Amino acid sequence: MKLLIAVSSKHGSTREIAESIAATVREAGIEVEVVDAERAESVSRYDAVIVGSAVHWGRWMGPARELVTRSADALRGRPVWLFSSGPLGRDIVDPADAAEGNRLLELVEAREHRVFPGKADKQELGFVERRIVSMVKSPWGDHRDWPAIHEWAASIAGELKTVPAGPR
Repeated sequence: MKLLIAVSSKHGSTREIAESIAATVREAGIEVEVVDAERAESVSRYDAVIVGSAVHWGRWMGPARELVTRSADALRGRPVWLFSSGPLGRDIVDPADAAEGNRLLELVEAREHRVFPGKADKQELGFVERRIVSMVKSPWGDHRDWPAIHEWAASIAGELKTVPAGPR
């Protein structure tokens, strides 16, 4: 079983979520490769795929969105999960943060799309980004829910243990 985790991350926190997911899945004995979405050439050599993206202003980053759309036919033939990272604060539920991931889920018939809270570090953001975060009164800090991320990854690993490896 070989799993691809392709990720688009602007400041690195979504990439850290992908690496955490990979570590959990590896613990189950599954081979995992984590790549930046813009470098993922083909999904065809993988038995399963997870695609994750930072969400900015309700949109997935271009490389992750483009990977899913250009690979839609191949993705439909294998287990696929999607995740978004971006809301600031664990209690914030904004349908806009899930909208594009849900649309992509339908396109590729993915098993699930999860939205995880993100991180806003003043030192990592540019001037315009800091102003926008302040204007919308989003809380600063790391809001990622590591137990929820680990639990989700463990559930994926459990599902993958029941999927036969090989060409689709």
